[in-house]
Amino acid sequence: NSTCLLNPKQRGFIRAAGCSENLILLQKIIRSAKREHRPLGVVFVDISKAFDTMSHQHILHDLQQKEADPHVISLMSNMYENMYRHIK
Repeated sequence: NSTCLLNPKQRGFIRAAGCSENLILLQKIIRSAKREHRPLGVVFVDISKAFDTMSHQHILHDLQQKEADPHVISLMSNMYENMYRHIK
């Protein structure tokens, strides 16, 4: 759609397959920068609320199925391990 203002890689607030494609893309960019000895800056955004309605185990399983970098999976797993809910 030519009138769409969202980047095709946008995953928030839209129905999409998820963020695993973007994580894999990020891994490819990092590997390429390392291989070519280019400097690379990366910005990390707080994603803890991005997936609060989805099973964390499902997200981790999906990342493993898509062969995401084990370091990324470990980071996500650690983030989910330390999360808790507080109901008032």
